[in-house]
Amino acid sequence: MDQIKTLRCASDKSISHRSAIFSSIASGKTTIKNYLFAQDTLNTLEAFKKLGVDIDIDKTKVTIKGTGKYLKESFDIINLGNSGTGIRLISAVCAGQSFLSILTGDNSLRNRPMKRIIEPLTQMGATILSRKNFLAPLAIFGKDKLKGINYASKIASAQVKSAVLIAGLYTDENVEFSEPQVSRNHTEIMLKQFGVDIISENNKVFLGKHRKLTGGFELNVPADISSCAFFMVMCALKPNCEAVFADCLINPTRTGILKVFSDMGVNYEIINKKTMCGEEVADILVKYSPNLKPFYIDGKILPTLIDEIPILSILALFANGKSILKDAKELRVKESDRIKSIVENLKKLGVKVEEFEDGFEIEPTKNIQKAYIETYFDHRITMSFSVLKALGYNLELSETKSPTTSYPNFFEHLKYLGS
Repeated sequence: MDQIKTLRCASDKSISHRSAIFSSIASGKTTIKNYLFAQDTLNTLEAFKKLGVDIDIDKTKVTIKGTGKYLKESFDIINLGNSGTGIRLISAVCAGQSFLSILTGDNSLRNRPMKRIIEPLTQMGATILSRKNFLAPLAIFGKDKLKGINYASKIASAQVKSAVLIAGLYTDENVEFSEPQVSRNHTEIMLKQFGVDIISENNKVFLGKHRKLTGGFELNVPADISSCAFFMVMCALKPNCEAVFADCLINPTRTGILKVFSDMGVNYEIINKKTMCGEEVADILVKYSPNLKPFYIDGKILPTLIDEIPILSILALFANGKSILKDAKELRVKESDRIKSIVENLKKLGVKVEEFEDGFEIEPTKNIQKAYIETYFDHRITMSFSVLKALGYNLELSETKSPTTSYPNFFEHLKYLGS
């Protein structure tokens, strides 16, 4: 067995976004350690700078002097790049401001669905103009006093839930949100860190009377389990590999991949549990796992591992039977149509794969062919097939720049784990 390696993967993107957003609209000066310095999360910081927030950035931390809910009108259009979380959550902040904000993004983001947040924010009193089919750019005419809402979302979405809760900070009226299954709860956890009264009951969330955010403390962002997933899969597939992934987020709304690992027979162990940012965190030890079973993933678990589907499709190639994904239509409106992106690229490898409207079925293979991989500029597609390439398969990728949106030192870590 090779020497056990230790890797602290990229910091959590969801928590980094929220730490910047809530620190900006809180009172006091808040310090964020281990902030994710990637394109998506840096765009969030730039957005709040344009909205009048004093933000200091250095190599190890971000210091934000919050304004206490209300911001200044931007002289410019706010560009969120590739970030769906950025545009949807910041739209909610802008909904509570008494001025015009114009939010846009790159080509991919301008073609992602925004009706899901436009609908509740409009019901709460904001006026939002968009392109045809509710696409960005968004022109948001906010109000400093919004209306309350009892909103039942048709989809399990942390971004929709977060938008409603953030806009709810700008009203004294009742604010309730429900969803079919519980989605990521980072917003609820962090709002409590900032002193907001919030109650969660199963798949429902309620805002209490105290809605003022109080900063003036230090946040420490854990490693992103969605980013660690690429290297955990690599370790499971690499003979004689054994690695510890440090400070990894194990929030129950994000650990669906660990359940799938257990079902498939991936050799892993959770050690050194602790708390960071109010979140459950641990080190995860992963070892080479030569006897993998196929996965069956459907709607119940999907909200807890939606971002891990691309790398799990790579793991499925080495299972001992057909792996099946269902109820994942949401993957069609990510940075790319991820169902199409995965299926088309797997076919190029010579894999037998059947595409469904809401998923796919993958047959494992021992004969992975040389192929040109079209990444569609989707960071998770690029990183997933880069892992397969690092395992010794003859692949050429259409581009390798997209990981900078979420994991700037991905290839450096890939080389380290593969050495």
